[in-house]
Amino acid sequence: MHFQAFPPFPSSAALKQLQASITGNVLFFVRHHLYKWKSYIRIDMDGKFVGGQFSPKKLRGGRRCFSRSIGGSAISCSNSMGRDLYVPSNEKITNARLIYAVAPAMGHNQESHPESNFRLPAIVNALEKMELTPKIRGSEIIELHNFKPASVDDIASVHARAYVLGLEKAMDQASQEGIIFIDGSGPTYATSTTFHESLVAAGAGITLVDSVVAASKNCLDPPVGFALIRPPGHHAIPKGPMGFCVFGNLAIAAHYAQRVHGLKRVFIIDFDVHHGNGTNDAFYDDPDIFFLSTHQDGSYPGTGKVDEVGHGDGEGTTLNLPLPGGSGDIAMTTVFDEVIVPCAQRFKPDIILVSAGYDGHVLDPLASLQFTTGTYYMLASNIKQLAKDLCGGRCVFFLEGGYNLDSLSYSVADSFCAFLGERSLASEFDNPAILYDEPSTKVKQVIQRVKHIHSL
Repeated sequence: MHFQAFPPFPSSAALKQLQASITGNVLFFVRHHLYKWKSYIRIDMDGKFVGGQFSPKKLRGGRRCFSRSIGGSAISCSNSMGRDLYVPSNEKITNARLIYAVAPAMGHNQESHPESNFRLPAIVNALEKMELTPKIRGSEIIELHNFKPASVDDIASVHARAYVLGLEKAMDQASQEGIIFIDGSGPTYATSTTFHESLVAAGAGITLVDSVVAASKNCLDPPVGFALIRPPGHHAIPKGPMGFCVFGNLAIAAHYAQRVHGLKRVFIIDFDVHHGNGTNDAFYDDPDIFFLSTHQDGSYPGTGKVDEVGHGDGEGTTLNLPLPGGSGDIAMTTVFDEVIVPCAQRFKPDIILVSAGYDGHVLDPLASLQFTTGTYYMLASNIKQLAKDLCGGRCVFFLEGGYNLDSLSYSVADSFCAFLGERSLASEFDNPAILYDEPSTKVKQVIQRVKHIHSL
């Protein structure tokens, strides 16, 4: 993709047409604003510069301390290179029902980009407004305030080391020249803080895996973990970034759970509106990691067809279920009951990891499903119960998409309610009048085809 100016922002009628296409689903916001970028550097998917001059400097040996405050919530990490991870005490874990971490990547931001640094503050504010924080709830909710960035070795368990080190090298140049525009990636941007903040995001996910696993050794119903992090991860392919995603946060945590905790069998659920092609590719031939993605048919990046089922030893451990546009709560409830549950029961996982994208909401601008806040409550509640039934309650959610700040923040908050076993507050936010009939026949057809392919 080359730098160029684009036409004025589309009208509402044009917007609907754009939303129907792959390009419209993700790129129209970014394209409209690309011409505003003051300067940029293009690098290819191996971390090498396509144009301009680049003089690599010696790689930095240490990691800077990460410390930020959002709405009174402090998030910090040690600047040590070791993995002396912060995990709450056994007493705290035993009492908790939910444990979460916030890594907002405030420096990773581009004006008017849908994946902006407004996303995490909106969620934090909603949690505070709805009294879903430790300040109000005491011991039943834990927020991790100390976690270390993932190491380069952690990232390299999923991504090519050349890409990881190439991105790190590019940070000094980004400080001098402005935005890095990563050629052919969707597009995905980077700023001078992107490398470090992406390590912090992945580190938050790893620390939550540590905490949830520790909790599962001390109680029968451990807390659910939720990594409220950005940049998101599920589009990032092994050789580079893609679709707003820099590092595959969940994929990195999956390998970590296997390597460090001996949790061999990992079941991944991805309910983002877009196919998690990066996670799909990372584990396509791995028989011990089951990747199950529901996504809007025909949406970015155009992958995730029903016949993409894995390769070699991993054949059968990838399940893709593309839902027709207009699918909503009824469709997703049916998918959960008829596809997700029997797949998980047959696979017998040791841990469940979830790519939790909230961009399938009816109010989200980048797609045309009609999930509601209540849909996400249902998913959170049912996945928690599935983990309790199958793998000792070990379950960690990872934030992916979600670009309408209201629907994103309220849906995450209602997911918190589900984890706590409290009633849904969706009726306070959802407006049934804007919903229309779901394409039930098409939904039934694709579900039946998936069930046939996977012998469910």
